[in-house]
This record gives sequence, structure tokens and C-alpha cells, in this order.
Amino acid sequence: MTDGIKLDAHHRKTIEKLFTHPTSHNIQWHDVRSLLEAVSDECEELHDGRVKVTLGGETQTFDPPRRGDLDTQMVVDFRRMLKGAGLEPAH
Repeated sequence: MTDGIKLDAHHRKTIEKLFTHPTSHNIQWHDVRSLLEAVSDECEELHDGRVKVTLGGETQTFDPPRRGDLDTQMVVDFRRMLKGAGLEPAH
């Protein structure tokens, strides 16, 4: 992972879950939101409930999942953003 960013154990575990193959279907939105608040340039809830995230030069807006768990497409999107910012699990 990027050396300049300090992540706690919970954030590191969330990154590991996001990069697990096959894709995990037990990744909680609140865990990812906490990670994004720690590592992103911007993580802002908009007036319509969507969340705007800027990370690694990329900005994307997400609808928080209704059931709490991320769907596969959200996991793919977060993997891309995290990888683009140099945040991947240490292997």
C-alpha cells in the first residue's frame, strides 16, 4: 500500500475484502465509507443522499446500497479507484 497514508487495521481489512477474488458479497458500505473518508481527497454526502468521492484524480458519485452490502459493480469501481491511487493489499 501507499507509504504516505496511515491506515488502521480496520481500513487495511476493508481493502483486503475489496480485492478478494472471487468478489466478496459481504462488504459493508459503512466500512468502505470509513476507508474513503480516511484516504480520499473528498468524500462528501450530497443533498440527495449520494456520496461524491475523489480519489487518485478520479471523481465518482455513488448511491449507498439499500441493504448495507456493496454489489459487485461497486466493488469493481472501488478496486479501480483504490488501485489508481496506489492503494492495494500488501501481498
